[in-house]
Amino acid sequence: MPNLTPLVLTDGTADRTFNPVNINQGVAALEVNTGVPIGNPRITISTPVTASGKRKVSLKLALPVVQDAVVGGVTRKTVVRTAYADIQLSFDQTSETAERVKVLNMLSSLFGSANIFTLSATDLSGFY
Repeated sequence: MPNLTPLVLTDGTADRTFNPVNINQGVAALEVNTGVPIGNPRITISTPVTASGKRKVSLKLALPVVQDAVVGGVTRKTVVRTAYADIQLSFDQTSETAERVKVLNMLSSLFGSANIFTLSATDLSGFY
């Protein structure tokens, strides 16, 4: 069982350190402290076991965008939009470590190169 430790991730322009916040009912949460809690980027990770014995690994990333909003002469921080990523992996209880590593390596390759997935996600365009 891995220890919940800070994750340093790059967004392409800067590194962001996601620090552990809590573990609640098997869901580990990490956040970047922005000074405005509603605007903290957040990662949650869980590894539940389904009724059929499959091992699920679920990762969720939320990146809120915060702006000042003036309502009735009062300025307050407001989330105007949030980008989400949900990744779920499912492994049979008889799967071997090497099989799970292959899946992670392929995902890493998928996200790390200029392929149709990356292009469609960045351009928000369809396929032809």
